[in-house]
Amino acid sequence: MTTLELDKPSQANRAALLKQATHEAHESLDKRIMQSDPFADRARYGLFLQAQYLFHREIDALYGEASLLGLLPDLAERRRLGQIEQDLADLGLAAPAAVAAPVFDAREEVDLPAALGWLYVAEGSNLGAAFLLKEAAKLGLSETFGARHLAAHPQGRGLHWRTFTAALDSVSLSADDEARAIAGAKEAFARVRDTVERLLPLP
Repeated sequence: MTTLELDKPSQANRAALLKQATHEAHESLDKRIMQSDPFADRARYGLFLQAQYLFHREIDALYGEASLLGLLPDLAERRRLGQIEQDLADLGLAAPAAVAAPVFDAREEVDLPAALGWLYVAEGSNLGAAFLLKEAAKLGLSETFGARHLAAHPQGRGLHWRTFTAALDSVSLSADDEARAIAGAKEAFARVRDTVERLLPLP
């Protein structure tokens, strides 16, 4: 495994590079999710919530990964799977069955560059969750019931995102590592897209 260092900044803005590399997949996924009308009622929202569960299940092991915690010091507090599980319980829903083992397993060595790509996607989704929370509120859901995982961090979404991207940008990666980070982000979007297609049929 290539060693990642935090002692010298990357020459490029990694978050911007990841955004550029995944722009098309991101835009397509957002459009597909909204086409499924996930806030039409609580039943539709429940399907969206189950899709969220499956995505965060994929990366849950990363939030306790020591090598990543050394690079992203506040990573552990960014974990959202537990909040999604509470949201499902609020709505009387069970966690959906997964079709495969999680991408990241705490018992296996982590591909750190790929993990950074996946975490970029996860954190970006939280940054954009303000709109989703407003839509959830129309269904009687909130940061304390049914939509906990969409809540903003106490320091605010913008600052929380900038803290993450500053740490992300500071990780020193080789060209090969950089490519793996981009591939990881693309894989994350593709996995979410597959899940959405399976769980959120168009109305």
